[in-house]
Amino acid sequence: MSYFTQNAHPNEATGWRSPVVLLMIMAGAMQLSFAAWWNLMNNFAVQELDFTGREIGIQQSIREIPGFLSFLAVYLLLMMREQTLAYVSLLLLGVGVAVTGYFPTAFGFYVTTLIMSIGFHYYETMAQSLSLQWLPKATAAASMGKILSVGAFAQLIAYGVIFVAWKMFELSFTVVFAIAGGLTLAVLVFLIFAYPHFREGVPQHKKLILRKRYWLYYALTFMAGARRQIFTVFAGFLMVERFGYDVHEVAGLFLLNGAFNMVLAPKIGRLIVRFGERKALVLEYIGLILVFVCYAFVTNATLAASLYVIDHAFFAIAIAIKTYFQKIADPADIAPTAGVAFTINHIAAVFIPVAFGFIWLVSPAAVFLAGAAMAVVSLVLATLIPSNPEEGREVDFWYRKPSAQPAE
Repeated sequence: MSYFTQNAHPNEATGWRSPVVLLMIMAGAMQLSFAAWWNLMNNFAVQELDFTGREIGIQQSIREIPGFLSFLAVYLLLMMREQTLAYVSLLLLGVGVAVTGYFPTAFGFYVTTLIMSIGFHYYETMAQSLSLQWLPKATAAASMGKILSVGAFAQLIAYGVIFVAWKMFELSFTVVFAIAGGLTLAVLVFLIFAYPHFREGVPQHKKLILRKRYWLYYALTFMAGARRQIFTVFAGFLMVERFGYDVHEVAGLFLLNGAFNMVLAPKIGRLIVRFGERKALVLEYIGLILVFVCYAFVTNATLAASLYVIDHAFFAIAIAIKTYFQKIADPADIAPTAGVAFTINHIAAVFIPVAFGFIWLVSPAAVFLAGAAMAVVSLVLATLIPSNPEEGREVDFWYRKPSAQPAE
């Protein structure tokens, strides 16, 4: 059995060769490279390349360009299957990470970041599309939680090895980047020969899809992308620049994040199934408002690390945005809308790292207070999600409903 020799229907495959296990292993393969790259990125930039907030902002904006162009995935699907594009994306991710350390210049880091990012973002686009097509609506959130948990386990492996081995064996950036990228490529070879080609569910539109009734999903996705940049770019940079975290200390912090995600993600998925997307997202955004305000004024390294772990723990709740869309979407819209959604998610991501990089030079606190304001907007939007979303019931304008009249 291999991807090239056998086709299978996703509903008929069971056991370790089922689509959900394939999605889990792909998530793990992606994280082996990306987690290591993310762990080393800030230290590599500061210690090897002497980056400041300005350069890290430029590099992060370059990283987000492929995300902004994710809508082009729908045109690539005219030439290849979604599962094929997911595999090609993992290939680019692995290669981009593996060669990073061999180009220790600002320009080299920008180029390898771009290659890695093309793989990462197109993989994420395809993984989201395939998940929403292959997983049953009633249990999709729980299955996505398990997939996140496997990705978190792979993060634990990457962070744990770096945490233990960095000082012990005096590893270099070049060696760790090469090993991390090579592991992703090795897992990819296994996937190609161990799994068949799974057919997609409903045939997908091979054109861009923008529908008025999906506007709340687009808005939530846009705000999530804008707000996430504050965390991914500047919270980690804060730990290195202000509090002087070394590579193994950053790895230890990420190790805690991975452990929390591995344990919490499946539980969060089940809670979303039980309580619904609206309540889950309202809880997330209230928590993020408090975290970002604390970031703005933190002066203690231990407290900053605690905020970083708490902030990261909220990430799994973003599953609710995906399952909200799954419930309201025309099944044929899923693949093209996944690309459009990633583009919307990255509109702000292209300019926020650069613009806020300059703001950072003047006031780091202002960067995090802006993140709190974004979380407030997301909170308002989340309250518009119906308690039971479905096609034809995409938005609940609760504030327009007339108040109950007292009985006479």
